[in-house]
Amino acid sequence: MRLTSKGRYAVSAMVDLNKNCEHGPVTLASISERQFISLSYLEQLFRRLREEGLVTSVRGPGGGYKLARPASDIVVSEIITAVNESIRTTLCEDADRGCHQGSRCDTHQLWNALGRHIYRFLDTITLEDVCQKNIYLDTIVLAPVENYLPDAEPVAMEGARAAVS
Repeated sequence: MRLTSKGRYAVSAMVDLNKNCEHGPVTLASISERQFISLSYLEQLFRRLREEGLVTSVRGPGGGYKLARPASDIVVSEIITAVNESIRTTLCEDADRGCHQGSRCDTHQLWNALGRHIYRFLDTITLEDVCQKNIYLDTIVLAPVENYLPDAEPVAMEGARAAVS
């Protein structure tokens, strides 16, 4: 799976925000200090998180950021896709360009299915689950696989946040 620091940092920052918001908005400077993420990088991430409706900003003295929805209503896949991070396990750029000089490699279907399974898993885990350290493989109930198939109708995508390529 190719998940760069952008996705990891976004999830870590959102966990930090949730854990520290009990006394009001949280500043990016405080998240930066606790998570060892540069302030300028956090500013970029939070601009995207705000645009996607995951956080809201509060201006002025005592300002900062807070979650736009309860942590139990935000899934990890939403955070990752909000910062334009793709959850891809294939080398192919898109459906037209394969990883072998324009054609699909023999293992493409394997890696593509793995990527969809990873996305399905992350689409089930809430921010609250991460904060409560409540992620146990034997208790996770995944959404129906039909919701994550490439030919699924948009109406049938309930529970699926976005397609995985």
